[in-house]
Amino acid sequence: MLLDLLHRHLLQESTALGLSMQGRVVWTGGTTMDGINGAEDRISMDWETGPSPMQLMLQMVGACSLVDVVIGLKERPFSDAWVDLDSTRAETQPRRFTSITMVYHVVGDVPQKLVERVVAKSHEKYCSVSASLDPNIAVDWRVEVHPSSEA
Repeated sequence: MLLDLLHRHLLQESTALGLSMQGRVVWTGGTTMDGINGAEDRISMDWETGPSPMQLMLQMVGACSLVDVVIGLKERPFSDAWVDLDSTRAETQPRRFTSITMVYHVVGDVPQKLVERVVAKSHEKYCSVSASLDPNIAVDWRVEVHPSSEA
């Protein structure tokens, strides 16, 4: 109990500085695990039925970049945003990603070029997750803006 309290305190203290991050992954039986952050938030994983660690990694690349898109468009009228992800993995171990394709969708009256600039900036500067990927992974993206009337 004391070790859990100490661990939680250390996780929260160092995370508050923003320069380090800790977590814990706990096997919960069978093929399941829980990922736990310093605030004790949990993400359940299952390496057979999903979400698997690789699926979560792919989704987190999309989530990180989508945060940048939503923040970058906050002054613009849009009602929905999402990113579709597709990937290719190596055929042999380790079966790492070899390519990731991202299609960003924004519903609203937003200029296509603006969304493209925001997405480019996310990939060039802001998205820590994609910046942490192996540079040999080909990451391609495109943007589709859907007028509000299509929604």
